[in-house]
Amino acid sequence: MGAGELAMAFGLMLILEGVMPFAAPAMWREAFRRAVELHDGQLRFIGAASMLGGLALILLAR
Repeated sequence: MGAGELAMAFGLMLILEGVMPFAAPAMWREAFRRAVELHDGQLRFIGAASMLGGLALILLAR
């Protein structure tokens, strides 16, 4: 993977991350408020599940 592909992947991530606050800011704020109240273990589980899901998508796309 070259630097250009990495930059494109990062750009796509930023676009996807920005959709929710742009389209539904109140819903995004409420989801963020709930996330702040989660325990560390719960956040770690969500992070691990997200990383594994992303890895699975990458492997399937190859």
